[in-house]
Amino acid sequence: MIMEETNNQIKGLPDNAYRELNEGEEYIPVMVPGKIYPEVNFRSVSLGLLMAVIFSAAAAYLGLKIGQVFEAAIPIAIIAVGLSAITKRKNALGENVIIQSIGASSGVIVAGAIFTLPALYILNLEAHFYQVFFSSMLGGFLGILFLIPFRKYFVAEMHGRFPFPEATATTEVLVSGERGGSQAKVLLFSGLIGGIYDFVIATFGWWNEVFETRVIPYGEFLADQAKLVFKLNLGAAIVGLGYIIGLKYAVIICAGSFVGWFVIIPMIAHAAAAFGGEANAIAGMAPEVIFRDYVRMIGIGGIAMAGLIGIIRSSKIIRTAVNLAVKETFSKHANADSNIRTRRDLPMSLILGGTIVTALLILIFFHFGVVQNLTHALIGLLIVMVVSFLFTTVAANAIAIVGTNPVSGMTLMTLILTSLIMTSVGLSGTSGMVAALIIGGVVCTALAMAGGFINDLKIGYWLGSSPYKQQSWKFLGTIVSAATVGGVIIILNQTYGFTGPDAMVAPQANAMAAVIEPMMTGGSAPWLLYGAGAFLSLILTMMGVPALAFALGMFIPLDLNTPLLVGGIISYYVMNRSTDSLLNTKRRERGTLIASGFIAGGALMGVISALLKFGGLNLEANRWLAHPGSQWLGLLMFALLCTYLYRNALKAKTTD
Repeated sequence: MIMEETNNQIKGLPDNAYRELNEGEEYIPVMVPGKIYPEVNFRSVSLGLLMAVIFSAAAAYLGLKIGQVFEAAIPIAIIAVGLSAITKRKNALGENVIIQSIGASSGVIVAGAIFTLPALYILNLEAHFYQVFFSSMLGGFLGILFLIPFRKYFVAEMHGRFPFPEATATTEVLVSGERGGSQAKVLLFSGLIGGIYDFVIATFGWWNEVFETRVIPYGEFLADQAKLVFKLNLGAAIVGLGYIIGLKYAVIICAGSFVGWFVIIPMIAHAAAAFGGEANAIAGMAPEVIFRDYVRMIGIGGIAMAGLIGIIRSSKIIRTAVNLAVKETFSKHANADSNIRTRRDLPMSLILGGTIVTALLILIFFHFGVVQNLTHALIGLLIVMVVSFLFTTVAANAIAIVGTNPVSGMTLMTLILTSLIMTSVGLSGTSGMVAALIIGGVVCTALAMAGGFINDLKIGYWLGSSPYKQQSWKFLGTIVSAATVGGVIIILNQTYGFTGPDAMVAPQANAMAAVIEPMMTGGSAPWLLYGAGAFLSLILTMMGVPALAFALGMFIPLDLNTPLLVGGIISYYVMNRSTDSLLNTKRRERGTLIASGFIAGGALMGVISALLKFGGLNLEANRWLAHPGSQWLGLLMFALLCTYLYRNALKAKTTD
């Protein structure tokens, strides 16, 4: 029987939703544990699957066209809330969470597939639909199964310690849409501002999306001679992310970026110029090229080592999760949490059984569909299982901190490891490249799913969904998304191709192909750079600095990190402007709502802008964008946007 809240209107998230809990304090979600709400039904499942198909196709096209996979959860949440409002559906919050959770499978499955599998076409190798489909589907299944035992740790035990920026924005959209009132108006208005702002940039190009110091006097000279350049992305969505992330992590991320761009790049260029000879070619490179070929490799090594450190530090959590799985599987006594709707996961016996079945399916797939050799298939399975399991916590941690999953960096390390192991057992050349890329595709999808799914589960935790229902139906969303992505990749290859003048860009897949081809044909990887990054992470850990956030800063381009710092600074001043702690809290919450609107509006309008371009409608003022004035105008508009965020957040009152 469904108990509906007809008289008790939802008032919004509790006051302790975003902060650490005090001793003995308990978090009570929006949909209280003692009641049953509409969640899984024909409406929520069918709409979720429809969203999975639509956004899988859109994300795959965009990712291969421009190299960026947009976060599908926020636009799907907006659509779900909008449909509920249009149909005047009451108590739709639980249904909307399921729609978002199923539909959000699209973005993570797309990321796992397009970062690796198009490399098969780039290397002139044959890729069949079943290979793309099974690598995406089975990788997605592994990501779900491996993450579930860690749900309680990330979403409940670490409550208030991680900012979860993407999950925060999605949650604000869902709860404000259900609640209505002043909060919904703030979110709607800021969403319109952020959406129109980013839409104007992406569609019309009235001002530039990135400001860089090349436009100031002597800026070009500094970039060419000293290799010093500063960049700032002027988008609304990213500064909104920075506000939610907060100053602490924004500073650490930018510190990593600044070390890469303002220390390592000039040092590499200076050393190359001093050596002369062939090194002059490096000295003549643009800072962006040195970043791509050297600094980013250091960042990948740093991410890998930070991941290993995180695994060692999380060993107790991993042991607890494994022990819990064994205990719940073989014990006759039920877990106390299984009696509470909002704490109930899928049974651990089902998780273990599902993992074993998925592993067997991967083995069969590798043996009959990839390598046709049982030994090589077993080695491939071992690589997939070990790397996916160990780096699940890394992916979840990265999403929880900065909302960005360094899955391409971890996949690159997986490809290198796979290539080394496969060549040592006699599998190299063409067959070795196919095997390594498909193994990498499974791992990449598993890690992308783990990172994306922790967002879904955090949203469910804040709002009071039933975790076992989210977990159950995520598998269906994965299957549908994998089938859609497989078809889209093959169609795009036949229509545009991934090599040639008019081909799809597919930057991540091209990077994977560039790394794997020499290794499978007798080449090597930049081990010194990976090692430098690894030692840097060790040193940072000794100093007490979060190494993963720092390494992420070195891996992610400078222009995407600097607006995070701007948003973090605004958040700091909003939270510390008054001596009244309650007023500061209310201001922070209002600012979070505005920032969430920026993210939601920017994400939704970004999709619309991309669809217009896909339809052949190009309205960008390209000549104006090439003029320095477009960057100065962009900087002015960005300053106005930040001023709006700051001043509007300060309008909060203690009575709100």
